[in-house]
Amino acid sequence: MTLQTKVYESFVAKPYSPVLGAEIYGIDLTKPLTEQQYADVHDAFLTYQVLFFKEQQLLHPAVQIAFGKHFGELYVHPAKVPGIADYPEIIRIYADENSTVANGDVWHTDVTFEETPPKITMLQMQLIPDTGGDTCFSNMYRAYDNLSDPIKKLCDGLTQRVSMNGYFNNRYKERGVDNKDIVETPPVDHPVIRTHPETGRKAIFVNRPFTECINGLSKNESDKILNILFEEAERPQNQIRYRWSVNDIAMWDNRCLMHIAMFDYFPHRRSGHRITVLGDKPS
Repeated sequence: MTLQTKVYESFVAKPYSPVLGAEIYGIDLTKPLTEQQYADVHDAFLTYQVLFFKEQQLLHPAVQIAFGKHFGELYVHPAKVPGIADYPEIIRIYADENSTVANGDVWHTDVTFEETPPKITMLQMQLIPDTGGDTCFSNMYRAYDNLSDPIKKLCDGLTQRVSMNGYFNNRYKERGVDNKDIVETPPVDHPVIRTHPETGRKAIFVNRPFTECINGLSKNESDKILNILFEEAERPQNQIRYRWSVNDIAMWDNRCLMHIAMFDYFPHRRSGHRITVLGDKPS
């Protein structure tokens, strides 16, 4: 299916590529959503998977939180990633000349180590480098559809063990985040292939940072199957690469996308504010 421009009652959605993403023009997110605006945003979100709200003003943290709450309960990250005073729901996405890593600089789906991972991530980018600092998104519907029928049949019934895997240990030490600040969550089991609860479409749901193994298989078998899925999930043909403008707001569906923040701008600075909306248990 090739995505088309769609004129909604409250804004225009212009496809970012033929298969993924849309730029949204004509809506002011500093104001509370009307019922019609919410319905239009929700429809566009399910259609395009990631929305890029253009020509926005800088949102006050309370306004960004209020926008997120239109779509569900907000999530507070257990790793105590640096945030904003008095607004625990907000994570500060930040890297500068002292950073050895950047938030989200590997292919992943947000917080899949939770029993009910976030369904939505919303990020407003406030400071961007002159070059670099793009975010790439990969379409997990498309990745699943590209699998052969025998691999689909094999993977459809499999589950994975998912955990924090020590991923956040010392990751943000230059920002004063100590390992003692990390609240470890117990491992959980999720399907390897999940069915989107609203669209009914199937999507690959494994990612390198948080997937430990496929349950019931030997390590050798698990590694081989995971590598097939990782490679398909990260295939360039499934991707878009988004170039930010200051104050753009991206809203993406963690149930059917992976993403990576390109850390290709050192020693320059990049920063923004991120919130996530809780979803349901994957099935």
